[in-house]
Amino acid sequence: MILNTEFVITKDKSRLPIDEVVRLLHTTYWVANRSEEQIRKAIDNSIVFVAYDVQTDKFVGIARVITDYATSYYICDVVVDDAYRGNGIGGKLVETVVSDDALASLRGILMTRDAHGLYERYGFKREPERAMTTK
Repeated sequence: MILNTEFVITKDKSRLPIDEVVRLLHTTYWVANRSEEQIRKAIDNSIVFVAYDVQTDKFVGIARVITDYATSYYICDVVVDDAYRGNGIGGKLVETVVSDDALASLRGILMTRDAHGLYERYGFKREPERAMTTK
């Protein structure tokens, strides 16, 4: 684990190291079976918040957001590289999403199996009676 790292978060997709993003996303339970093509297409059609280590300019985490810019947004694919976990980067990614000018007035939605505590710190509430999915 890298402690006390300084990092920056940007929405600039031109800096996005897509191969590293694909590698990192494939380590998660929710993206493990997505193809690289699906991941690339999802990124192309989403807002992507990317965290970089300031000292090394290394990609360390990502949060992907889908929105209509009018009523709601959906946070997905929030993940931080194992070496950088425990430095508050995941929380800072979520905080940056919920406070983003284009999103702050919209209803945020997400699904998680194991990170409820993280999202609750940023105003999300569990609503088990409402969620429905396909596939």
